Amino acid sequence: MSENEFLDELRVEVEEELSMAEASHPEEELNLPVTEWLYDPTDVEREEIGLRVLRDAVEVLENGKEPR
Repeated sequence: MSENEFLDELRVEVEEELSMAEASHPEEELNLPVTEWLYDPTDVEREEIGLRVLRDAVEVLENGKEPR
């Protein structure tokens, strides 16, 4: 597998994970008592931020230009 193929696959996986994280609506958990949370909304936010950083890094490696 070439570097470009690897980066393409990584970008697709990161985009999928980011879509799932964005669709989870962690802000809705904040309306529930803490004992009913299925996950910590702050953890979801951190994961989203990490995925965005990873996506931007892949774009830089693929294109050699600054991310959006």
